[in-house]
Amino acid sequence: MTTMQRSAPRHFKCRIENGIAMLALDRPERKNPLTFESYAELRDWFRALVDADDIKVVIFGSNGGNFCSGGDVHDIIGPLLDKSMKGLLAFTRMTGDLVKAMIGCGKPVIAAVDGVCVGAGAIIAMASDLRIATPAAKTAFLFSRVGLAGCDMGACAILPRIIGQTRAAELLYTARSMTAEEGERWGFFNRIVAADTLEQESLALAARIADGPGFGHMMTKTMLAQEWNMGIEQAIEAEAQAQAICMQTQDFRRAYEAFVAKQKPVFEGD
Repeated sequence: MTTMQRSAPRHFKCRIENGIAMLALDRPERKNPLTFESYAELRDWFRALVDADDIKVVIFGSNGGNFCSGGDVHDIIGPLLDKSMKGLLAFTRMTGDLVKAMIGCGKPVIAAVDGVCVGAGAIIAMASDLRIATPAAKTAFLFSRVGLAGCDMGACAILPRIIGQTRAAELLYTARSMTAEEGERWGFFNRIVAADTLEQESLALAARIADGPGFGHMMTKTMLAQEWNMGIEQAIEAEAQAQAICMQTQDFRRAYEAFVAKQKPVFEGD
């Protein structure tokens, strides 16, 4: 069993309780923009999460009434104008690596979205497994507003799979805000909750997931990502292999023994 390195992150908030890691960007006065440093630190944190057995679920939350305002205009967009092509590609690969790290971290990620959720912030929400919003949530993929393409950090691959091709195309071409109601109706948000219950609802969902079989959840997350690129026959075979592996875990045995004893199983992730 390994535990997450306990040195406090410098560029975002992180609290870990009862197997649930609660993250939030920490510049509420600017609606929580990302910087070069916070991008890199978040990428490294999610990469390390693979081996953190003490963390079962992650909540990426809001702070000060907003989720994230995207890349900081002064700290990121301005400096990018002076970078070479090599430097620009290093940056865009690094931002994409954050999404890959979130997808590959092996733990379910819940985005708890309040207020502004735009640009790279919308991408972080998109890359999460589950999304809960408040009525004030406004989600926008703003890349075309700064003269760029909508194909940023996997948006053209992932967003259509969540809300459909034409809806994704509208958001990526126009850069308009998707309301919370639209997001729920289109399947982007799992549900909408009152702002004063957002943390409570997110924690309740996280706790329910954390009570489940951690190894099994890791396998579910892995297959959800890998089966995008499989045909039905490949997917069925891959799931047969994944489930056979899960049947060798102690959690599978615990579930059986608890059922026989008419008790609730207590999963330990092994």
